Amino acid sequence: MDKDPRINPPIVGGSSLLVIFAVLCLTVFALLGLSTVQAGGRLSQSSAQAVSAYYEADCQAEEIFARLRSGELPAGVTHSNTVYSYICPISDTQQLRVELQKEADGWTVLRWQAESTADWEPNDSLHVWDGT
Repeated sequence: MDKDPRINPPIVGGSSLLVIFAVLCLTVFALLGLSTVQAGGRLSQSSAQAVSAYYEADCQAEEIFARLRSGELPAGVTHSNTVYSYICPISDTQQLRVELQKEADGWTVLRWQAESTADWEPNDSLHVWDGT
């Protein structure tokens, strides 16, 4: 039997391209979502480590403060008249600096501050127009 020349096969080119484009878009969005989740996981893990390191240093500082209140002078504590100061390391780039003042009726916290120990290097690569 011969084929009837009036019957045309269905055109599937446009719909196939649309399906391929949709699958490609969904794949790209899935990969972007996966990379966002991984970056968020790394950020939350490093944040948790930083908070944990800070509270370990804070706990160490509280222990030294408790020893000072009991009348003991722990190693690493310097004092000048009634002001006692010491440092507890947080990380390789941060430390907790504590300064306390002994008074007749108790103690006053002068400083309980986390500070950076890293060297600061200015970024001079941006050339700003000076007006001339």
